[in-house]
Amino acid sequence: MQKQLLILLTLIGILAFTPFLAPAGEDKVPADPEKVWTHITSCNPYLGWGTWPGYPDIYPGKSPHGAYLKLYANGLALKAAREGKNMPEGAIIVKENYGEDKKTLLAITPMYKVKGYNPDAGDWFWAKYEPTGKALTSGKVQGCIDCHRTQEDKDWLFTTPK
Repeated sequence: MQKQLLILLTLIGILAFTPFLAPAGEDKVPADPEKVWTHITSCNPYLGWGTWPGYPDIYPGKSPHGAYLKLYANGLALKAAREGKNMPEGAIIVKENYGEDKKTLLAITPMYKVKGYNPDAGDWFWAKYEPTGKALTSGKVQGCIDCHRTQEDKDWLFTTPK
């Protein structure tokens, strides 16, 4: 009886944690600012992801982002970047935007690839959050689209892997 109970509890534990065992990059959340924030900070925290290939540390940035940046990517995005491929559905890239002192976090700006979300803009969902999680802008952000359009041939990405 104890053995059966142990097996049952083990199976319940496995089932309870299965969502957390999905391969890195299996990030499919609705293109909704609150859900994306929750996902990148609680469900699959971006601080546990890898940094963009060739950019392991903070590096100089420019407007409209901070004076300094740090770039993280989920497993799916990292794999595509390392293979020189376009970002697949579910890829998420998170940019931390810092002030001149390299310590003051000004904003967190993710790009999230959602198939069919906005084909005219590479299917990217953009957002800008305060460090507290308050969404300042999100979705089909025209400023992001207009700026990133210059990189359309690079899957709308400015920072290519080194």
